[in-house]
Amino acid sequence: MKALRSLLVMLGVGAACMTAAADPVARPIDIHWNQGAEDCKKTPQPPLQVYAYDAQTYILRESPCATFEAPFMYLLIGSQKALMIDTGDVADPAAVPLASTVMKLLPGEGAAKLPLIVVHTHGHLDHRAGDPQFKVLPNVQVAGTDLEHVKQFFGFNDWPNGVDHIDLGGRVVDVMPTPGHYPSHVSYYDGNTGLFFSGDFFMPARLLIDNKDEDVASAKRVAEFIKDRPVTYVLGGHVELDANGNTFDFGSTYHPNEHVLQLTKQDLLGLPAIVSQFNGFYNQRGMYVMMDQYRVLIAQLVGLLLVVGTIITLIWRFVRGRRRRRRAMALQAA
Repeated sequence: MKALRSLLVMLGVGAACMTAAADPVARPIDIHWNQGAEDCKKTPQPPLQVYAYDAQTYILRESPCATFEAPFMYLLIGSQKALMIDTGDVADPAAVPLASTVMKLLPGEGAAKLPLIVVHTHGHLDHRAGDPQFKVLPNVQVAGTDLEHVKQFFGFNDWPNGVDHIDLGGRVVDVMPTPGHYPSHVSYYDGNTGLFFSGDFFMPARLLIDNKDEDVASAKRVAEFIKDRPVTYVLGGHVELDANGNTFDFGSTYHPNEHVLQLTKQDLLGLPAIVSQFNGFYNQRGMYVMMDQYRVLIAQLVGLLLVVGTIITLIWRFVRGRRRRRRAMALQAA
């Protein structure tokens, strides 16, 4: 059975090679992603979902009950290599068996198993925590996530300009720098399927922008890159909105009526105008909530300190007032 599946995968890759010149057709992403639970202990959920977009392309997601981040990951299979984009937020294979699941999806057995390259959209822990599961496996290469390693691995000599390419055999994936959310953030474009993998740079979720100028520049480069290319879907790193565009609470393990994962080419083309309106702190344009998480955190801490300071001041005044009244009463009694 495994041999038959491997043969079908290889035949599918061959068919993709023959039709690569034609514009890819968007396939339906017909899946109800695990919505998690309000109480995960009382309602345990499967830790990992796998969806076959086609015979060579898989979308994987960690359940909101496995981690409230509930990140998405992607596996692209060519005739000579496979590419894993991101490794999620859970390191423990007993909690989320990511690596073993991925390896079972690859054609070949033992030493003949198709080689795997593990890359990332960026270096935040919720996109690379699963790396140790892959580093111990044979024929698996895991790329670093800091800027110097990213530039070296992909061969970017003029960061953040230029586009690199990963040849998987009959399937070339374009890689382009998209800093703004994270200094070494990159996005991926698969010409065979027309899928654009945007990580946390663009998704139906809070857009956390650490550097507005870099983010705007990245959005403009991406828009220029895709304008004459077919894009079937834009697939990001998270979903944090419901179907009405309202954000779920930070840390929520329950995502009822969740917004779909996939965005459109038109959405991505409109990104430069959206992020250009970012005020550097927190604002919303349409369904997109943009924020500088560090500035918001600092503001929250300052607000908390002001509240604590006010409470301490009120308590001190209350205590001082009581002491004065006691002294006054003692003097009157004397």
